[in-house]
Order: sequence, then structure tokens, then C-alpha cells
Amino acid sequence: MTCLAAPAQAATPTATPYSANAVYSCNQATKAGQNTCFAIKRTDIKQPQVNSPQVSGYGPTQLTSAYKITGGSTATVGIIDAYDDPNAESDLAAYRSNFGLPACTTANGCFKKVNQSGQASPLPTGDTGWAGEISLDVDMVSAICPTCHILLVEATDPSDNLYTAVDTARTMGAKFISMSWGGGDDSTAPSYDSQYFNHPGVVYTASSGDSGYGAIYPSTSQYVTSVGGTSLNTSSNTRGWTESAWNGAGSGCAASVTKPSFQSGISACTTRADTDVSAVADPNTGLAVYQTYGGSGWAVYGGTSASSPIIASVYAQAGTPGASDRPNSYPYAHTANLFDVTSGSNGSCSPSVLCTAGAGWDGPTGLGTPNGTAAFAAGGGTNPGLSVNNPGNQTSTVGTAASLQLSATGGTAPYTWTATGLPTGLSVSSSGAVSGTPSAAGTSNVTVTAKDATNATATASFTWAVNPTGGGGCSSPGQKLGNPGFETGTAAPWTATAGVISAAGSEPSHSGGYLAWLDGYGSTHTDSVTQSVAIPAGCHASLTFYLHIDTAETTTSTAYDKLTVKAGSTTLATYSNLNKAAGYSQKSFDVSALAGQTVTISFSGTEDGSLQTSFTLDDTALTTS
Repeated sequence: MTCLAAPAQAATPTATPYSANAVYSCNQATKAGQNTCFAIKRTDIKQPQVNSPQVSGYGPTQLTSAYKITGGSTATVGIIDAYDDPNAESDLAAYRSNFGLPACTTANGCFKKVNQSGQASPLPTGDTGWAGEISLDVDMVSAICPTCHILLVEATDPSDNLYTAVDTARTMGAKFISMSWGGGDDSTAPSYDSQYFNHPGVVYTASSGDSGYGAIYPSTSQYVTSVGGTSLNTSSNTRGWTESAWNGAGSGCAASVTKPSFQSGISACTTRADTDVSAVADPNTGLAVYQTYGGSGWAVYGGTSASSPIIASVYAQAGTPGASDRPNSYPYAHTANLFDVTSGSNGSCSPSVLCTAGAGWDGPTGLGTPNGTAAFAAGGGTNPGLSVNNPGNQTSTVGTAASLQLSATGGTAPYTWTATGLPTGLSVSSSGAVSGTPSAAGTSNVTVTAKDATNATATASFTWAVNPTGGGGCSSPGQKLGNPGFETGTAAPWTATAGVISAAGSEPSHSGGYLAWLDGYGSTHTDSVTQSVAIPAGCHASLTFYLHIDTAETTTSTAYDKLTVKAGSTTLATYSNLNKAAGYSQKSFDVSALAGQTVTISFSGTEDGSLQTSFTLDDTALTTS
């Protein structure tokens, strides 16, 4: 995602595989490092080329009726697109006039168009394909929130300049930012998350794409509301409308973005799952749009390019997000305020929930579509859905009693518990207490499930190793470190410098809700976390831990900041900013030579200079057998 884009040029629309009478607005054959827009234009509908109430495609009245949207917000919605639409303001005026919406112009302060640096000039080169995207975006904001202000930020081209434009919209005060475009989802995504989207209190929405099953970025960002697509039709039912998953909507599992805590109940992905919510996107049940740069006036558009600005505008009608909130968590705390979409698919996949709509969350439509604004209102950030605190891997011995208390957060208490895969002899009570005496050696894969008072569920998985009696000569087999995953939220029995034991946030945990975060201050600093542990005589012993290194250093040759791992006086490993990686990796060391001794396991991080390096640890274990 870091390569430069090709020079600006007119898009080459190509027919979509979803409708014989529709074309992509933007060129889908992008080069590496480019993004494409997801607007789709119908080619088979003849529209009146003057203002007329008989234009085809859904307008504001139909959309606000379908999604039960009311309100008079004057918030600013940021629209981020590439290239310039020189007719954007005049086309917007024609759309709003036709549907009786209040004027939104530069003169009255409602509309503003700037380049990616936030300046009114010079604007980028015009592009007729992206102009269709721009018309669709500003018209959808107008339909859902006619009193909102619109900030259109035009990037020079569809490369990383689009992300620069996103940041410009935020710094210019937009709390609601829509991105109807995307590109490849790869291992660089977490660094983009950290640089561009890690801003609490800001709503980012992104289209899930128009190519069916398959994930794209920035839809997979852990800080962005991923928006899928539906087919929307009138009905004689109570709502007056029905919806099904649109077969072009994107979905899938992120390549490397960490799963946010509010998605802990989605077992189909171990990483971030697309999507969160959805809205109309099918060009066959499309939207009325007015476009004259590259168009001749009225047209019918679809694509998830439509659903992203729709959802951003629903957020705007719902009110300002909490300053410390992650607004993409709101719908997970208010699923009752969404229309669940239970039919349709965007392809074939395994597990099928990633591409086939059904009750509850699914890939193409997420949790569903808006039923009013309540699911998008502030307050959801303080209750980001039900989440199980992963206790980490467990070790026991045949014939020796074992116990473990499970815990959960979020949702609506009380919780009831079930478990599968527990070792023979162990069971779980409805209150989450695992107890019993293991009767057979071996390693089990355990999944525990919590259900809250609203019947929402969340799961966590871990292994449970049962060693033979006596451990084959080891005087005391098992895992010896206390608080190995730091899940108590405090250091003990570790000894740590201030601030090291942290709740997962801008630096994610490997599992559970806490981690050890060493350094990351961007100044000369030393952090440490240590624990004294007895390694029984006659045992084979191994030290394992998960490590993630995140740095702002750009050098590929100099180790400025270092993490040293020791067992007693023995240095096991040294890591530095040169070992940065997108996610966690497990490290393992044989410390059997220290059996029969009490040693101090220590992690010491030193930071030298003005650029931060963060060393985060989780799920440690010193296991003897």
C-alpha cells in the first residue's frame, strides 16, 4: 500500500459481473499501491436530464424511510476521494433542489472543497470516473443528513495521498469521515492503522468492496466501521422494506489486523472480520445521483460506495462520539437497533457465515442495517459488546485437582458458561468455575463460551496440557510463572516499572485484555518486568512468550532501542527496533540447564533517542515436564 500511483488519467469503466447493465465508475485495474473507488453506474436507465420528481433510483424520502432516520444534525461529514470533480458543487445543488433539500453551498458555509493539504487551490486534475464517485458520496450525505455540512477533500491521486486526505479531514474538524474506496489488505495494514486511524472519538467508515467475498483495506482497519452492502426492495410488511445481502458486497478476514475486542464473539476469523454494518449497495436497487462531469445529469448508482457515506451520515445524525470512544464498537452494543439481514450471499466460502447472510452477524451485511440512529450513538464505546477474558494456556497433572475461574466483560450481566474440549475429569459450572481432577495425560483444545442476559455470546480458546503423574522424572511438572498473561491488570508476582502493565489499546494484546508494554516514549527511557521462579530439579524447562515490536525508527541498520531477555545471569536474546513486525510472534528458549535453581526471568527495554519503539509482551510461560 506504500507505492506511488500512476499519473492521473480518465478512468476506464468496465462491466461489472453483478449486472449486465452496469459499469464500474473507476478503473478497477489499478497498479500496486493504488486504490479504486466502488461506485457502480447503471447504463440501461434513461433519466430526465432536468430536475424532475420522476427520476429513477431511490432518493432521500425512500432512504430515510427504509432506515427510519430523522434528525437535524449540522455536523461536518468528510468525504475523501481522488482527483477533482469541477462540477461537484453545482451538481450537488441540482440534486438537493430536485428533492427539496436546503441549499448547501460554499457561500452559506455548508459545502467546502479542498485539496489533500486542506487548501482551496490548486485542486487535483479532473477525472470523470472519480467524479461519479464524488457525486454519489455527496448526494448520499445529503439524502441521510440534509442539514449536515459537507467537507470534500480531494487527493492528488488514488495512492497513499488518499490517507493524507483522510488526516486532513480530521484536522479540519470532521468527526465523520467516509471512504468509498480501498486497495490490497496485507501485512502493512497495522502500520496504516497506527498512523492514520488511531484517533478515538472520530467515526471512520469504509466500503467493503464490490468484488464479492474477499477482504480489502481500509475496510479491515480495527478503527474503521466496515460497511457492506444489501439489495433494498419495497414490501407490504410492517417496515415497508426488505433487504438481502448483495452478491457484490465484500467480506472476509483481515490478513494481519488484530481483532478488536468488540468482535470477540465472531469465531469465523482470528483477525479483524469484515463487515460491521451495511446499507443499500445493489445497483439493481440503486440510488438517484446527479452528475455532469463524465455524465449527462441524472443517473442510477450502486456499490458499497453508496453504503459508506450513508452509514457515516447515520452516525452524524446520532450525535458526536465520546472523546475516548471507538465508534465502530457502537453497533455491537446495540444490535437490537439494527435490521438483521438474513438472506442472500456474496459467494461460497468456509466458514459459510463469511459469505452467506443469516441471523446475527455475517460477512456481507455485518450486524445489519440501520433501524434509526440508536445503534450508532455514543455510549456504545463504554460497553463494546461481550468479551471473554482469555485465561491463557493451562497445565495440570494427572491425579492432581485443578481449578480455573473464567471471566468476561461487556454485554449485560449475569453471564452463563459452557465449555467444550476440557480434559477428562474437568467440568465447568454455569458461573464459569472449572474444577475437577484430570484423569488422563494429553493436550486438549478448549473453547469456553459466555452468554449474557440478552443471549449474546462470546468465546475464547486455549490449550490445556495434562502431564503424567510424576512427570517422567520431573519433580513438579507444569507452568510456573504467576500472572503469565498479565490479566490481573497489576504486576504481582512480577516486579515492573510504572506503566508497564497496561490494558490493551493502541498496542493490542496477544490475547485477553492486558499486556506488558515496555518503552514507547520516544525519549531516553528504561522499562523492566521481572519475576523470580523456582525451576524444579530433574525437569526439562522452556521459557516462551509472545513479542510484538512496533517502532517509528526508519533505519534498517542501527539498533537504537533494545529489549534484553534473561534467565538469571544468562542472556537468552536481545531484540531491537530492527526486529519490528506487524503482529506478535512466539519466542521459545530451553532453560533446562537451570533446573534445580531459583532464577529471575527478566525483560529489560532501553530506549535511546527521539523516535519511539514499543516492546509488548503477552502470554508468557515457563513450562516444566
